[in-house]
Amino acid sequence: MKHIAMTIAAAVVLSAAMTAIGEDWPQFRGPNRDGKSAETGLLKSWPDGGPKLLWTSKVNLGDGFSSMSVAKGVIYTTGMVDGQETMFAIDLKGKLKWKVKYGAGFSKFPPSTRTTPTVDGENLYIMSSVGKVGCFQAADGKEKWSVDTAQKFGGENIRWGIAESILIIGDKAICTPGGPDATMVALNKLTGETIWRTKGLGDKSAYCSPILIKDAKRNLIVTMTESHAVGVSPTNGRVLWKFPYRGRCQAHAVSPTYSDGRIFITSGYNDGAVMLDLAADGKSVKVAWKDEGFDTHHGGVILVDGHIYGTTWKGNSDGNWICADWKTGKVKFDEHWKCKGAMVFADGMLYCYEEKGGTIGLVKAAPSGFKVISSFKVPAGDGKHWAHPVVANGVLYVRHGSALMAYDVKAKQ
Repeated sequence: MKHIAMTIAAAVVLSAAMTAIGEDWPQFRGPNRDGKSAETGLLKSWPDGGPKLLWTSKVNLGDGFSSMSVAKGVIYTTGMVDGQETMFAIDLKGKLKWKVKYGAGFSKFPPSTRTTPTVDGENLYIMSSVGKVGCFQAADGKEKWSVDTAQKFGGENIRWGIAESILIIGDKAICTPGGPDATMVALNKLTGETIWRTKGLGDKSAYCSPILIKDAKRNLIVTMTESHAVGVSPTNGRVLWKFPYRGRCQAHAVSPTYSDGRIFITSGYNDGAVMLDLAADGKSVKVAWKDEGFDTHHGGVILVDGHIYGTTWKGNSDGNWICADWKTGKVKFDEHWKCKGAMVFADGMLYCYEEKGGTIGLVKAAPSGFKVISSFKVPAGDGKHWAHPVVANGVLYVRHGSALMAYDVKAKQ
């Protein structure tokens, strides 16, 4: 009987481990920069008042709407403290491990940090709001190297400050300083030395964090610049194609989304969305469909089961939450809920953080409609509700200005 009981207990533990999978969130918008977590075993509804609040960190993060990276039991984010951009490392109980200043920040509106640290092995990478790129030791925050990309590449700062998070590809740290012959550059991630720079594009940066398309047919960096969506070779920096997309304010903060030979781009300010078909050799694109009403501002979009979810600008009003068919562009819903905002996805659910009042809603990712199953209002912090939420290892992390909160969203086994 004792052996049978031990076998049953072991089976229960194994079953729980198989049905509840945790995952780190090592960079802006998650492991694949698509706003999605592969975690399972999470709550499908919350009690009144929201999921259990594990802690509110006593660390003052300063001014910022940077999101968080979570890797190897540490949370990393940035904030503006006394005019200096500062990176913080916080443990999973909300306690400060270390903090380090990495330079003066953007002095105009908004005087806040924007970059989310990118974790790569034992190193962290950031790009400041004035274009300084730095590499730091994850263990203690010690700087390994830094490059002033504005000075080195002739990049000009933009209206609301640079808001890019570094993309790591192999031995390269990719960023977009927006110089005359260096719209995008690749730096050696270990030394900061220049590996390549794009030639002939001449566009400024546009608040966008680039993505890597990597499949059996091609490798391609895709991002938004002030006037184009562009495809760049990660090997040598050659601009393989550019698609005109300027818009009213040249503020293209939403990273492109890729799936099955197609690239989705969108921007706020009534600029609308465009679906591009990517050629098999990765060297050209053509328009598949357009939708002027799908104009996500800076909260990101999510592709789930053949449908793309996001928010709309609606002429600087509170905006709506929208879903469209990936293949055809047909809008499945366009519904109002409080205000537009940021969203991430995990275990079949959208975590929607509206930016006007700071309410977080749990919504099933389904094209049938935007139905808020549960919601709660963020209780702490100050300033804009612009930081993207994070789901990592069964915990929902929410940044509101100087405050960081952690909520238990694991389902009971």
